[in-house]
Amino acid sequence: MAVARRATLVGWALLVPALLAYVGFVIWPLIQGVQYSFYDWNGVGVATWVGVENYLRVFTDPDLLGAIRNAFLLIAFFTVIPVSVGLVLATLIRSMKAGAFASISQTILFLPQIIPLAAAGIAWSWMYAQTGAVNQILSGVGLGWITRSWLADYTTALPAVGLIGSWVLTGLCTVLLLTGIGKIDVSLYEAIRLDGAGWWREFFTITLPGLRQEIAVLVTLTVIAALSSFDIIYTSTQGGPGRATLVPGLSIFRIGFTQSDVGLASAFGIVLMVLILIVVLPIQRLSRTESR
Repeated sequence: MAVARRATLVGWALLVPALLAYVGFVIWPLIQGVQYSFYDWNGVGVATWVGVENYLRVFTDPDLLGAIRNAFLLIAFFTVIPVSVGLVLATLIRSMKAGAFASISQTILFLPQIIPLAAAGIAWSWMYAQTGAVNQILSGVGLGWITRSWLADYTTALPAVGLIGSWVLTGLCTVLLLTGIGKIDVSLYEAIRLDGAGWWREFFTITLPGLRQEIAVLVTLTVIAALSSFDIIYTSTQGGPGRATLVPGLSIFRIGFTQSDVGLASAFGIVLMVLILIVVLPIQRLSRTESR
């Protein structure tokens, strides 16, 4: 009993510092954010109770609704493209014999993940410029007629920013999916090949079902990255041109620190958190249900 009690005390001693840090830096700010969302407050003066008015403004302001729409559009670039391309690349790398080329491929693909998002946004804004690398490559292959200032064009700014996110996240998706493929029993592939199955059937019968958990994790991470995106947008377009690339994270920053409307910024932050939970929780629930 004494040994068990001592082990329990040691466990709590190790847990309490992390728990206090979590409460102090996550739970308490969240509670304060919920509280501020019901007030009209500039962060300095006296706060005035306004009830749900800030939340009504979030759902009636065209600019804020446009920011939410842009964030959901980015899911196609932050989630669909990286996960799909990652599946293809992981399958191709796995089909190679283990060697230097496979290792180098994984390293190169993962490199964008270790680059700070702010730096990636700045670098790509240079490449997207009228005289940047993207337009020079297009001109070099005979597609000069489509060159433009990609981030300054209302129709191409959001897709261009989205492709930056695709570039950053594809390496993470590929490496994680490649790890997941390595956990699949090799005998399953051998058995289906003996039945005369081709690559297509092998992929949909063995690989894809075996990667269900990894795909669920990646979809969760990338959807959160899309809906809470800030760094890439801020450093590449700052929400422009106009409001073509405005997203909730940047809107909250501007409302809170530029317009000094802490109440509205807090309400928008709470709405964004709820939207993320609404999108992510069903994905997690579905992945657990299918894995049983």
